[in-house]
Amino acid sequence: MSIPVLNLPETPRLEEDPVLSREAIKRAFLDNLFCVQGKTPALATRHDYYMALAYTVRDRMMQRWIGTAETYTSRGSRTVAYLSAEFLIGPQLGSNLASLGIRDHMRAALAELGFDLEDLLDCEDEPGLGNGGLGRLAACFLDSMASLEIPTIGYGIRYEFGIFDQEIADGWQVERTDRWLRFGNPWEIARPEWAVEVRLGGRTEHYTDHEGRLRVRWIPHRIVNGVPYDTPILGYRVNTANTLRLWSAQAPESFDFAVFNRGDYYGAVNQKVVSENLSKVLYPNDEVIQGKELRLEQQYFFVCCSLQDMLRILRVQQIPLTRFHEKFAVQLNDTHPSIAVAELMRLLVDEHAMEWESAWPIACRTFGYTNHTLLPEALEHWPIPVFAKVLPRHLEIIYEINARFLDEVRIRFLGDEERIARLSLIDEHGPRHVRMAHLACVASHAVNGVAALHTRLLKESVLRDFHDLWPERFSNKTNGVTPRRFLLLANPGLARLICEAIGDRWVRDLERLRDLEPFADDPAFQRRWRQIKRANKEDLSAYARDRTGVTVDPESLFDVQVKRIHEYKRQHLNVLHVIALYHRLRCDPHADIQPRTVIFGGKAAPGYHLAKLIIKLIHSVADVVNRDPAVRERLKVVFLPNFNVKNGQRVYPAADLSEQISTAGKEASGTGNMKFCMNGALTIGTHDGANIEICREVGPENVFMFGLTAPEVESLRAGGYRPAALYESNPELRQVLDLIRDGFFSRGDPGQFRAIVDGLLQWDTFMLLADFQSYLDCQTQVGNAYGDAQRWTRMSILNVARSGFFSSDRTIREYANEIWHVPRVPIELR
Repeated sequence: MSIPVLNLPETPRLEEDPVLSREAIKRAFLDNLFCVQGKTPALATRHDYYMALAYTVRDRMMQRWIGTAETYTSRGSRTVAYLSAEFLIGPQLGSNLASLGIRDHMRAALAELGFDLEDLLDCEDEPGLGNGGLGRLAACFLDSMASLEIPTIGYGIRYEFGIFDQEIADGWQVERTDRWLRFGNPWEIARPEWAVEVRLGGRTEHYTDHEGRLRVRWIPHRIVNGVPYDTPILGYRVNTANTLRLWSAQAPESFDFAVFNRGDYYGAVNQKVVSENLSKVLYPNDEVIQGKELRLEQQYFFVCCSLQDMLRILRVQQIPLTRFHEKFAVQLNDTHPSIAVAELMRLLVDEHAMEWESAWPIACRTFGYTNHTLLPEALEHWPIPVFAKVLPRHLEIIYEINARFLDEVRIRFLGDEERIARLSLIDEHGPRHVRMAHLACVASHAVNGVAALHTRLLKESVLRDFHDLWPERFSNKTNGVTPRRFLLLANPGLARLICEAIGDRWVRDLERLRDLEPFADDPAFQRRWRQIKRANKEDLSAYARDRTGVTVDPESLFDVQVKRIHEYKRQHLNVLHVIALYHRLRCDPHADIQPRTVIFGGKAAPGYHLAKLIIKLIHSVADVVNRDPAVRERLKVVFLPNFNVKNGQRVYPAADLSEQISTAGKEASGTGNMKFCMNGALTIGTHDGANIEICREVGPENVFMFGLTAPEVESLRAGGYRPAALYESNPELRQVLDLIRDGFFSRGDPGQFRAIVDGLLQWDTFMLLADFQSYLDCQTQVGNAYGDAQRWTRMSILNVARSGFFSSDRTIREYANEIWHVPRVPIELR
């Protein structure tokens, strides 16, 4: 059954609703302040008022949440189980108000009590449950699955301390603890009655059961409890409220009284400390062996908890175990949850005495696998000694899967031992490793990439052997983002203008934005479009001044690159362009160059030294450029610290130019490019990831594409790429790199950025120098286009009008119809 585009009724008259009327809301708000927060207005803090408001909204979600669970249970509805190590869900209050259709109504009710809704929205701490695009994509998918009325449970980890808070000290990134739970989380409900046991370490015993069958018993070294915390995920203007279930690790016995009485006060709580480390922090540094073990334990912990929870649901709904794959479509969001394959086999074979020949088809019909990367280092490989220590039984199961699989391969490809070695789940080259992406491919009935180029490159390179074996399993599902958060919430001025022009159906069916195209040449509409952009830029300018002390001109071109800091994303190519502009302006103060504000944002992994050095380079260049009176009215550089979903909602609406400049063939898809496009920023990008599809959808005349294609990158590399030759032959490139190398931006210290310059001149892994001139030429085209306000505005309008393809609703329909085969289940409230 296909998932259709929904045309839903508008919200009913709220004053006729006894729960949603302004008087009911005001009464509930004050009741929650008194009864839940335990405060009177005389004692309440701003955060107390936020909490009271959050509980007031959550109370109005409960009927939908409980009604949804009752419906799924009574019908035994087929359900998507979305397994992801990250869910970067962002602030929830504004999103839930929009989904309920009561944001303006709530603003009016609070105003009558003397409160400003925007002020209380700003109080909310953002759950730091993700690192970047992977976690934000998972959150967008949850939003779309609820809005499309698809039964779903999102499963992940309730990290006590999420992705770090980023501060900048003397231009260097400093990581601070993200204490997002310090004041509590009003959106979640603990479910200790559904806690499960997770075994770790130890050994296995092989024995014969009473029926004479060979069986295996896992004797663990330690046991940890997983306790679920549930958060409702509302669909937009529907009655569906799905569940995000996050697991928290707890010790079975948190305090050993006998040990305490012996005077060993630390030992009395040691089990609690060790157990809770599993859900303590997102992505512990795995440069040391203890970090590797903890990351593997984390991944196993949440999939073990989640699969046991699915078995509990089967029991409650009285569905036989043999129909597990009919009840659940389990989607593996990248390789992190792929250990779920071995865990499901362990549960079926060891715990429920199912024969292997019966269990394996169930597993294969259950799992789907989404690959999110072409970088070999991101396709997880676990050293065999680490795997054997943490999960001894699962290593045996993987060996068995591998043996049976390779028997099949030998029959298909007789005598091709090299292919067999490439396909093996165990990497035998050097120290032996378990290949987790291989495990996911072998056990999944569907494997997909996340952009057309990415999927093609998966088939041709990273997963070529699997594609040769099972081409029918592979498909593309280009990523998308939710327009509810990233246009309706983030850019209310633009959303209102669009609604005035074409109505509000676009919020649920983004392809309706095509109706904006006739307005692209309307002078009055263009004028209002520019006014809204100017207001958004003024808001971001004020925020930048408050956070960084840098004053910028809202009339200048806002050239924005905000994303995780990584060499392949090439923030340092952007810096090279900034230095080139600076040099041109210093040499010719009257040069015809549009005033430009270059805005960076993003976090570097704590152990990624070169990425942190790039952040330092950005700040060092900014320090020189912003203080130079010769250019300060023409060029500014700003780094916005601690970029996250909340800050993204400020940045996307204000951007004029979206920097999507990764090396061709390295970015799987990207979703920031879609958020910028949806808000009217024009893309400057390489032929990589979803940039190609943005160019296809909005038209090549409305984007700025440059640089090598993926085949050209590989051809250049294969032919013996010599970046130093480009340095010698391009005077402007040589001037730019010499300024960095000679210490111009490091107060005369030539060694500070030597690692960056030497890396570019000696090997230039990500082809910055190869794309440098093409990038600068393209940036000149950008400046010329921005100087023509009418042309630029027309291009901006058409980018928004043609962004409908990039809604996560479209992506989820494709998953639901082509991979999961899950029908929508409308919820009727009693």
